[in-house]
Parts: sequence; structure tokens; C-alpha cells
Amino acid sequence: MEDEKIVLILNEMSEYLSVSQLKKLQEVVLKVCTDAEAKKNTLDNSEYLKLFLDAKKIEGCSDRTIQYYRVTIEKLLSRYTNSIRKISTEEIRNYLSEYQHINDCSKVTVDNVRRNLSSFFSWLEEENYILKSPMKRIHKIKTNQQVKEIITDEDIEKLRDNCACKRDLAMIDLLYSTGIRVGELVNLNIDDVDFESRECIVFGKGGKERKVYFDAKAKLHLQKYLEGRIDTNDALFVTLDAPYNRLKISGVEIRMRSLGRSINLSRVHPHKFRRTMATRAIDKGMPIEQVQKILGHSQIDTTMQYAMVNQGNVKMSHRKFIS
Repeated sequence: MEDEKIVLILNEMSEYLSVSQLKKLQEVVLKVCTDAEAKKNTLDNSEYLKLFLDAKKIEGCSDRTIQYYRVTIEKLLSRYTNSIRKISTEEIRNYLSEYQHINDCSKVTVDNVRRNLSSFFSWLEEENYILKSPMKRIHKIKTNQQVKEIITDEDIEKLRDNCACKRDLAMIDLLYSTGIRVGELVNLNIDDVDFESRECIVFGKGGKERKVYFDAKAKLHLQKYLEGRIDTNDALFVTLDAPYNRLKISGVEIRMRSLGRSINLSRVHPHKFRRTMATRAIDKGMPIEQVQKILGHSQIDTTMQYAMVNQGNVKMSHRKFIS
């Protein structure tokens, strides 16, 4: 393949260069190609992975996403001692099949692994480290489309009533009224919040900036929480104990699970508030494009997956328009 390209280059330059110059050009091109190929062959699997992760970091992927890439790809590479350049499609199929069996995980989880591996090998192909990605013939894993639960109005009130501190109450209301991601929540600073307009600036995936809006209840509970703060941290939400550090994603998740268990409510997590907000907005007639804007989705299909329209309203609409 490389020889064919060199011949094409020489043919294109033949009318501009003399015979001696063409020979020199051929020597230079051959040397450059040989050195590049030799360099590729000297890289080990961990170096390929580092190059890929560096590229993803430059593209704007979050630390959490990069870590997910790292863990997923390292598991595959620990399985095979031979070079990445020699890993075949059949070996990856076998790996994914065993991964699901050993970890007893869902098809969704396995498809997430497949997607990460596909991104890695596609990048290697684009950068000419491999001739062809072994993932090209491994297609998306079909999964059952399940209607995911949302938090009912009654359960939201129960969660509010069981909050032992003003911070948790403010967090619940902000998550419920804005639909922001938990990563966006913990990165908020006090200065990002405009109480007059009841809005705040968040930075979503890929560093995309957008405005989100909260209701009067969230405003009041946020103000009460901030009035009771005795620290000087710029973060909107901090730990309950000194030295009052910025609250982390894991801290929010643990707190939400704990609040859910206190009222015998299973699987309460920050993302469930996001899905609930989207469903509630569509249920009340908000155009899907506006819900997409609020949630910060680049594709409207993603928004549709989050929002599960109330079946009672579907039944009423059927009676009105069809029956």
C-alpha cells in the first residue's frame, strides 16, 4: 500500500523534477515511511492507550469519561498480551461474550463496553496505527426498551419532609426543577446563580455552556441554605462538616440513596430527578425541542429516551382524537 502511494507521488512530481531530484525524493519518502512504520511497531499497548486518552482529553471529554475509557480498554488489554495491531474481531467478540457471562451484567452495560472499544480502535485506524478497526463488524447490541421509573409528586414531598438539613432540601429542589446532571450540580458556584431571574449557568458534556431555570420553591430553599452557611467556599454545595469542601458526585449520590431508603423508596439517584423533570415537562405540554435545550442534549433522540409520557394522558388523547 505504501509502495503504491510512493509511486503516485513520484509520478505526480516527474514533470517538475529532474531524474536525480526524483531519486532523492524517493529516498526521502522511503526513509520517512520506514521511520514512521518503525515507530509504530515500537509502541506497546499502554502507549497506544495513553495517546488515545490524551486525544480524548484535548477533545474536551470529562475526567470521569476518560477514566471510563481507561478502565474499559485496560480490561481488554490485560486479557491479550499480543500487540493491539494483531487483535482480531473474533477475539473481541469472544471477550464481550465472556465479559457479560463473568460479570453477569446487562446488555446495556456490554454495549457501553463495545462502544468504548469501538471508539478506541476507530481512533487507531484514523491515526494510521492500524490498517482496519476490528470493531467494524461488531454492531450495536440490541437491548430491551424498558420504561424507566420516575419520582412521583407524592414521593418528592416525602423526600422533602425527610430532609434533615437545608442543604439536602435545596439540592432536591434544584435537581427536580432544573433537570441538571449531578456533575453540573457539584460544579456550580454561588456566583453562577442568578436569584433575581431564577436561573444559573452550567457547563455540560464537552464544556458546553447553557442556562437552566429553577422554580420559586428551589429559590427559597437555596437562599435559606446559603444564609445558614458559615464557610467561605465558592461552591454552591459543600460538605456538612469542616473544612466544608465542595461536595463531590459520590457525596450527592450517597445522600440521595440514603434519603430514598429513609422513606422505603428504592433506586433514588440524581439522574432520576433529571428523567422526572423531562417527563413532567413533556407531560404538561412543553415542546420536545425546548426540553432538549434545557437538558443540554445534542440529539433529540436522547431527549426522547429520557422522557416517558404519562400513559393516562395518552389514553385521554386517544379518546379525544381517535375514538
